[in-house]
Amino acid sequence: MDPGAAPLLTSREGPVAILTLNRPDRLNAVSQPLYEALLEALGRIAGDRAVRAVVLTGAGRAFCVGADLKAHGAGDPTPAERRAYVRAGQRAYRAMQRLEKPIVAAVNGHAIGAGLELTLSSDLVVISREAKLRMPEVALGTFVGGGTVYALPERVGLLRAKELVLLADFFTPEQAVAWGLANRVVAAEDVVPTALELAARLAARAPVPMAHAKRLLGGAMRLGRGRALAREAQALLACMATRDWREGVRAFHERRDPRFTGE
Repeated sequence: MDPGAAPLLTSREGPVAILTLNRPDRLNAVSQPLYEALLEALGRIAGDRAVRAVVLTGAGRAFCVGADLKAHGAGDPTPAERRAYVRAGQRAYRAMQRLEKPIVAAVNGHAIGAGLELTLSSDLVVISREAKLRMPEVALGTFVGGGTVYALPERVGLLRAKELVLLADFFTPEQAVAWGLANRVVAAEDVVPTALELAARLAARAPVPMAHAKRLLGGAMRLGRGRALAREAQALLACMATRDWREGVRAFHERRDPRFTGE
């Protein structure tokens, strides 16, 4: 396949995998092939010990403007085709959420609908100052996906989540940071470099506690306090049994940076 025609491009920068949504002619609108390519790439990354972190970005001037409404309007899909599309999206988002390696979303341009759903499934988010942001689904007679119904209230609170979904207004990158939807707002040309810098820092951390932190911080509020405390204790004990824990202790006493191996 011509790399230019692939819906998702993959590359590496040291221990960081870079995934690039590659439908710039459609402003990286999501499609079933794109979701399937993302799911496949995440599966490879999950099994590659050399990859410690991921950066997700978009080709061209947008990050992702949501569903490909032009394609949806070109025909009337069958119920089976609709189910296959929804299932592909849900599997891709769930794979992002379950990946034990941190994902940094480099939102290099507009993030609309599914574009914001991709950021909700990421762990850190860097947004271009020029980006336009919106969750328009309800206003278009459709509905959100990708776990938005739990991920958005967890990030911004229930009242704000209802405002964003029900009113479907545009909001600014600065508001996204203030509300807890993003970590950094930078100039467009600095989005990917900033995301790569954050990913490199994450990649230098010990993989075992990183995986536990991502898993528990992403779902502890749904566990209840008792179960969350029990899982936290289990994670701590698991980390204390690793070579990386001993390396971290030695590095602290020797006043040097630790060298983690994932063991």
